[in-house]
Parts: sequence; C-alpha cells; structure tokens
Amino acid sequence: MAFSADVKGELCRSHISRRCCAQAEAYGVLLFCGVFHPRQARIVTECGALKERLPMLFRKAFKVSFDQLPEPGEGKGAFLIEDPAKLRTIFEAFDLERDASVSLHINLALLEEEHCRTAFLRGAFLAGGSVTDPMKGYHLELATSHYHVGRELPALLREAGFEPKETDRKGNRVVYFKQSEHIEDFLTFLGAPVSAMAVMSAKIERDIRGSVNRQVNCDSANLDKTVAAAREQLAAIERLRESGRLDALPDKLQEAARLRIENPELNLAQLGALCGPPVSKSAFSHRIHKLMELAEASGTKGGGGK
Repeated sequence: MAFSADVKGELCRSHISRRCCAQAEAYGVLLFCGVFHPRQARIVTECGALKERLPMLFRKAFKVSFDQLPEPGEGKGAFLIEDPAKLRTIFEAFDLERDASVSLHINLALLEEEHCRTAFLRGAFLAGGSVTDPMKGYHLELATSHYHVGRELPALLREAGFEPKETDRKGNRVVYFKQSEHIEDFLTFLGAPVSAMAVMSAKIERDIRGSVNRQVNCDSANLDKTVAAAREQLAAIERLRESGRLDALPDKLQEAARLRIENPELNLAQLGALCGPPVSKSAFSHRIHKLMELAEASGTKGGGGK
C-alpha cells in the first residue's frame, strides 16, 4: 500500500480555495469512509497526510470540528462526529434526508461544476480508494458500503470521460480501473500528476524488461539449438576421422571440419567468416552437411561390414 499512500499524500497537498470544493471533497470522503448516517460520521484512515487534512477540510466545508481525533502516531486512526447539531449541518449542506432508513445517494446537483466533481472524486479516493504499485500490476479502485452511491459513481465518472468497471465485494460496491492509461488519466484528473508519471514510467520499465526477457529467452533457445547442432557435427567429424576418411577429403571440407572442432561454440555464419577466403553461412552450411552425409555413409558401410 506504499504507492497508495504516496498518491494520497500528493492529493492532500492540493490547495482548496473554494468552499464549494471543500464541501464536495468532504462529501466524497463521507460517502466512501464506511460509516456515515444521521447519528454518526466515522472516518478511519492510516494515511498521515489525510489525518492532517481532514480537520482543516471540515472546518472549511462546514465550520465544524471533529468530536474525536485519532491518537498521535502511525497506524489507523478514527475521526468521529456524533454531535447532532454538527451532523445536521453536514446533512443540510448536502440536502440529505436525515431518516436513518433512507439509503444514501450522490446528489449530482451539488457537483455540476467540474472543479467540484474533481474535488468529490478526490475525497472518494482519499477515503475509499487504493491503487496497486505499478511495478507489480495495474489496479485502481474506489469502494463504498453504500450500494446506491456505488451504482451512481460510474455515471459520474463517465461524465468526466472515464470508463470504469464495476463489481461487488464483501458487501461493498467497487468501481475500478485495470489499464495503466486509465489509471494515469484518473490520477492526473484528481490532481496527482507525479503519481501518474510514476505509473507511466513503471509501465515503460516493465515493457522494456519484458522485451529483454523475451530476447534473452529467444537467444537462449537459439544457443541451445546451436550447441545441439554442433555436437552432432562434431560427432560426425569424429566418425570420419576414426574411419581414416577425413584426411582424404577436399581441402574445403577439411577446413570446415577443422574450424568446427576448434570453435564448437560458434554458429555457421561465424564459422564461414573464419574461412580463407570467408564464405557465406549458406556455403559453410553446405560443407557441414556434406561432412555429415559422408559420416553417415561411412557409418552405414561400417555397419554393413560387421
């Protein structure tokens, strides 16, 4: 989760100049924080930057303070509001019903301006979002326990130009992205361009590593083939030598045999370049094949003589 923490740290450095944007971001936080109803608002986070931002955000948005703050130190901490007057102020700001039986929805009328939509989605990610380290994979999600909020979020994202996927997981509604380009665009939209560049750089590095690995595997396979072929060729040349036929062969074939014995690791093109004068891979291959044919014929004759 270190990359998620870095992203949230970058987002928490975003300055909020408009009160409407402060309310929109707080709205996103509350709808994705887990516990938000007429009797209680409870935000749990382990992100240090968000712990610093929330008190300022709620003062800017509603002129209210939290009834309970997290204990100092690292780890998860809870922000709590239970004061009825404070909760009434918050619900009225979003024109929400205070009946406990009413399901929460996203009030799109409050998010008509693009800067407010961006602030809302930033708050949603800060409270209910996570993103995988791009060196390990590509996955960004926002999760909420409020079913209707989770169903309405994709429409808001599509209005902003994104195409998310949806699923249900352990009672939560999850909206997510799996492609690196979509994650880059979304992080940039939220106000985290540095993190978006980190995703882009990681993708480039992973692509390069993949390409190198494929090339190494290909080279290794080619090397294995070269070694196997060289063994067959050396075995054939040895049979010719043992039968006494090697010294009686034409000079070009003797040269090919000598070069193969002296350079078992080289391929045919490299061996052809060592000939005097140099010959093409095709020409040297023809000489090697001739040696192997002669060795096979010699073996057949020898076998028939037994």
